[in-house]
Amino acid sequence: MKISKYLLMLLPGLLLSEQGQATLKVADALQSKMVLQQNKSFKVWGTADPGERLSIKSDWMDSPITVIAGQNGAFMGIIEVPAAKKGDFSAHRISIQAKDEQLILNDLLIGDLWLCSGQSNMQFAVKEMTGAEAVIQDADQPNIRLLSVGLNFSADPIDGFSGKWQQCSSSSVAGFSAVGYCFGRKLYEELHIPIGLIFSGIGASSVQAYLPREVLSGDALLDQTYLQPYLSDPKSKEKVDGGFSFEKVVRPFLLYNAMINPLTNLSIKGFCWYQGEANHLERESYTLATQTLVKTWRERFKQGELPFYYVQIAPYFHEKEDPKFGTDAFFREAQERVGQLNNTFMVSTMDVGDKKDLHPKNKKPVGERLAAVALNRTYGQLSVVYQGPHVQDVVFSKYGASVSFLPESLGSGLNTRDMEIPRFFYIAGADHIFYPAEAMISGNQVIIRNKKVKKPQAIRYAFFNYPVTNLQNKEGFPVLPFRTDDWPEEKW
Repeated sequence: MKISKYLLMLLPGLLLSEQGQATLKVADALQSKMVLQQNKSFKVWGTADPGERLSIKSDWMDSPITVIAGQNGAFMGIIEVPAAKKGDFSAHRISIQAKDEQLILNDLLIGDLWLCSGQSNMQFAVKEMTGAEAVIQDADQPNIRLLSVGLNFSADPIDGFSGKWQQCSSSSVAGFSAVGYCFGRKLYEELHIPIGLIFSGIGASSVQAYLPREVLSGDALLDQTYLQPYLSDPKSKEKVDGGFSFEKVVRPFLLYNAMINPLTNLSIKGFCWYQGEANHLERESYTLATQTLVKTWRERFKQGELPFYYVQIAPYFHEKEDPKFGTDAFFREAQERVGQLNNTFMVSTMDVGDKKDLHPKNKKPVGERLAAVALNRTYGQLSVVYQGPHVQDVVFSKYGASVSFLPESLGSGLNTRDMEIPRFFYIAGADHIFYPAEAMISGNQVIIRNKKVKKPQAIRYAFFNYPVTNLQNKEGFPVLPFRTDDWPEEKW
């Protein structure tokens, strides 16, 4: 049975054999319209008849490579992808030829591919964000490609998933991750190369859901905190299906198996991560779990210390409007400690949150801050400011203190976004009682005072659940929350 080259191009992915049955298949991660990671090896993998000799060729190769399917039918070939060229948006193709079958991937772009994951604030769609109408109207960007991995759960690692690569358009972007799209759009505008974005996550999910079972069991704290409580629960004996439930998305390892494992053969540029609300009562275990996630994903993707850029949870009042409640402040500290790993960085959302909305709609700054980190740290655009002021030193005096910041985090200096005085500084003495402090900007310092505290011993900035801050550098990056004390967290 013969089929014309023209028809194959019309129907990319069509699989035929002499018997009329398809045996040649590639992994779900390999599709027409995808972005191939530039300047890296690209794996072409799938299944064919056992022992079948396969020829793999791209349009930039002089000659094909040959691989042979194993006894189980699995095959993998590796081809080299050239570096992307600025302004070059040429469409490419890859063909996989068996004896009686051919499969062609069409409309492939060579650029950079980023994996975006996490829970609801990463899943939060473009159509729900602030300014959605204007963003959607301007979203016909065919050189940005989008893939949303369909929700699924699995007790064991699997290779397949649902979801199709699409050109970015007003229709395709509406339901895509707002943070992910704003991140990718900014990169595209600055780099002028194709950008591929994969979203693979789900609202309400926990960090342990994205870690393999054997990794959790290999660490005593992770095993005790996450794995054993699940394995001792009768729900762990139930058959796992793909349907959503709030309980299921916090179970260990199920999301990793179904939504991350199928992607690990892809070459990518890096990761963006926005998750934490599901674990906000945790401290040491969360830091360890997230650092372990970073290490594990890097290990499974086998591309060295890939960049891992992540988002600090936004202000939220948890139905309690009282600045004494600091549960999330201590959790943000746990998040910040994740950044002690090499090639990671956290962006803050303290100024763009909505204290009464767990899902603040102002997502554009979040995505663009992630992009600023990538532009500076991954793409070497060192003039791009990518961080907010980070406390360096506090000098106490009678009734007050002066706060200095790391010079590299100041940008071109301090100001407030609303031209008001800085908010949310608190000061305490030996009694551990914090009082609101008056604050003023003096050059690159902030001076704070409260006459009720004659001998200050500690200050805290934005250190409770829901402060929507105004203090920033002049480039618009907020000052990170901090405290100078090591006093134990009060339990509420």
